[in-house]
Formats: sequence, structure tokens, C-alpha cells
Amino acid sequence: VRTPEELPAAFRDAQSEAENAFNDPALYIEKYLERPRHVEMQILGDEHGNVAYLGERECSIQRRHQKVIEESPSPIVTPELRAQMGEAAVRLAKAAGYTNAGTAEFLVAERSADSKSGLKFYFLEMNARLQVEHPVTELVTGLDLVKLQIAVAAGEKLPFAQSDVKLRGAAMELRVYAEDPDNNFFPSPGKVTHLRRPLGPGIRLDECVFEGWTVPLEYDPLLGKMIAWGNDRQEVILRLKRGLEEYAIGGIKTNLSFFRQILDHPDFLAGRLDTGLVDRMLAERRHIGEDQRERVERLAALAAVVFACSTPGRDGASRVAGRSESRWKIAGRQALLDRKPRP
Repeated sequence: VRTPEELPAAFRDAQSEAENAFNDPALYIEKYLERPRHVEMQILGDEHGNVAYLGERECSIQRRHQKVIEESPSPIVTPELRAQMGEAAVRLAKAAGYTNAGTAEFLVAERSADSKSGLKFYFLEMNARLQVEHPVTELVTGLDLVKLQIAVAAGEKLPFAQSDVKLRGAAMELRVYAEDPDNNFFPSPGKVTHLRRPLGPGIRLDECVFEGWTVPLEYDPLLGKMIAWGNDRQEVILRLKRGLEEYAIGGIKTNLSFFRQILDHPDFLAGRLDTGLVDRMLAERRHIGEDQRERVERLAALAAVVFACSTPGRDGASRVAGRSESRWKIAGRQALLDRKPRP
């Protein structure tokens, strides 16, 4: 309902449906937000009354209300808004007597046109656990949340104060699924016949995949998470793009190709995010003409040939021009990967 004139009829229809379905005409009315962002705040509390917030994560890139990409910091959260959201999350945790790792989730939207201020946040829910996307917070804060979670459970105090928490650079996470983006993201169970992991500075891979493993049909199709850290958001995106060029999983379908499309989308690059962006992107894909589809298929065939020619053999040697990749190069890349991010 967007106008006062629409309310009476919509109210009557919803009340009638509730009466018929539940024998109760009572309604719960809440504010509708146009293109909101999903922004969450990581908190950590010990058993001695200390609670701190560790910065936000932008989780607006979703498909069917399932997070796909998470990043920190959010492109639109200012230091002032971060403090407001963080303090609200801490007050919530203290009021509930909450301890250990948790996440306060919010929707963030523009205020009304006649308002003098910009953004407003609305509490959504509290997740009483360490979440899938916790690595992005670890990379920008330098804190090991898993280790801290165990220490807090053992009765230890938080080893830092709120003033000690500083965000450095930016980080982003891609959730890699065994699903087919060209077939309505249908699950793709099966045997992993080939695996090439991404390397390079700033790349972290949390996964359980190995060659010969059979992806089961009975469970969530999440294969792993590729996370990148950089000095700023642009550098993170470039590192993820490079990582996606290296990342290959054979024998099953994955959503790696869809991430390439998201990372090239102008709205994503500009930080114009909301929970409906992916749905609009998918709608755009459905309007691809047959001539363009044929061109895409030809490019895919060419890419398959290039991939087949560059696939390493058992000894790690590349088949391109019969030359093996320099072991010095491999060692150098690994050394860069192991280096800590510069402050």
C-alpha cells in the first residue's frame, strides 16, 4: 500500500483472507520499505558484562532472501551511522543478557522526502550465533572471531575495549554453491572431477571441496566461500575478479559465472545496492535475444578450449606451449598470500 486511498480496500481484503484462513481477522501492520538494504552488526559479549560491536556487514546482495555476497564496510554507512547502529545492537544484547558472538540485523532505507536527514535503520532480527559471513569482519578488524567465541565460552573477558576496534581496508565474501545459474539455480549434485583454487594476495578460501568428492543432494549446496581483502572496495572487487578467473570446479555446475556478472554490474560497482538488485539482474538476463545467446554460446565454447589447454597436468605443469609454470612464481604468490594486510 503506497497511498492512503489504497489502505481501506487492502485492509478489508487482508482481513477477510485472515478470517477465512485462520478464523481470526486480526492484522499486523508494518512499514513497507522501498528497495531497502540489509545491513547487520557483529557483536561480541563476555560473561562479565562487556559487549562490543565489530562493525557492519552489507548483505543486500540476495537471491530468494538468501545472502549471496557480503562485504564490510558497507558502501553507505558513515562513521556516525555505524556508531548509532552499533550502540543500538550493544543495548539490545545487554538488555537480553546476551553473551558470545551474535549479529543484530537491520534494514536500512532512505527517510521520507520531507525528512531533513538521510538514512534510517530498522531492527530486523538477532542471530545468536557466528554467521557464515564472519570472515569479512575478521579481515577488516584483524580479530579471530572463532577463537574469541571459544575464549568467551570458557569464561574469559574480552581482550579489547570498544575504542580498540578499528576497521582497516575492505573485505568481501562470495558464497559458492553447487547450482546451475542457467537453469533457475537448480542444485547440481555430482562428483567433482577437477578443482583449481584461486591464489594471490588478499584471497582467502574457506571450503571443503576436493577432487573425487561427491556433492550430495540431501544438504545445502554451499561448497565454500571465497573472501578477498583490499585497501578499498575497488581493490577487493579486482582481486575477486582475478580469483574468479582462476577458480574452477569441474564435474558439477556452480554459481561462479553469476558472480562475474554481479561484479561487473554498474549498480554493484557504484555501491547502489538493495535486496532486490539480484532479482532485477535475473529479469534482465531473461530478455537476452537469440542472436546474443548464440554469441554467448560461441564464447563459452572458445573459453572451454582455452581452459582445456591451460589445465595443469599431474605434476603441476601447464600444457600451454609445453612449458611448466615457474616454481619461483608459485612460491612468490604463496608468500604474498601469507603476508598480513598492511595497516
